[in-house]
Amino acid sequence: MKRLLLAFALLVSANTVLAAEFDHSVWNGLLQNHVQMINHGQASQVDYTGLLQKRAVLHTYLSQLSAINANEFSAWSRSERLAFLINAYNAYTVDLILTRYPRLDSIKDLGSLLQNPWKKSFVPLFDKMLSLDDIEHGMIRKPGDYNEPRIHFAVNCASISCPGLLNEAYIGTKLESQLETVTRAFLADRSRNRYNVTTGRLEVSKIFDWYREDFERGWKGWNKLDQFFAHYVDSLADTPETKALIIAGGIKIRFLDYDWALNEKK
Repeated sequence: MKRLLLAFALLVSANTVLAAEFDHSVWNGLLQNHVQMINHGQASQVDYTGLLQKRAVLHTYLSQLSAINANEFSAWSRSERLAFLINAYNAYTVDLILTRYPRLDSIKDLGSLLQNPWKKSFVPLFDKMLSLDDIEHGMIRKPGDYNEPRIHFAVNCASISCPGLLNEAYIGTKLESQLETVTRAFLADRSRNRYNVTTGRLEVSKIFDWYREDFERGWKGWNKLDQFFAHYVDSLADTPETKALIIAGGIKIRFLDYDWALNEKK
């Protein structure tokens, strides 16, 4: 009898673990087939034409996301929840682009004088109708929930200056390595992050200006943007001299202009 009870308990436990691992394979397949990594993985281009033809498949994935209720979601591990939200944000952003593609040059074209595209409530998630801002700012960036600044290199705004859309789905069990990979890749992109020898300034993405507080909120015990840059100096610096300057801290920063043109494959 005890053996039967033990076997039943193990079966229930196994099923619980499996239930907590959301299947992102549909989204992963779309990304593998329609997102091309370029510049040694530092950026990507999206085949929106191909995705438009596979929109029914994308909608299958979006329906799978919407079927998850808040109680199921809250029972998952931290990494599983965060991976789910990142994928949801990216998948719904792609679907938003497809609503007008190819008749647009930027995601901003989907907004209006009264409302930007990130505030549109079109995402059916957790039995609510949410906006992309609700997912990013109300959930992913909510203080105390994840406190993970590297998400800024994972969520994708469908624009050239945005960190590349990764050509694979984020998965809870791989999330740490995936976030580390996309962070280092973005920082190594000299079109978006670089040291200017002439001006003596570190020229970095506007992301670090818009979301500076996320990088100074205590992740790894850091409360200065300088500390984040020093930690990733191997990706950010090209010479020993630049590396030493970044590690020393106090380097002057210039935030680069943001290119909102669509990150499409042409």
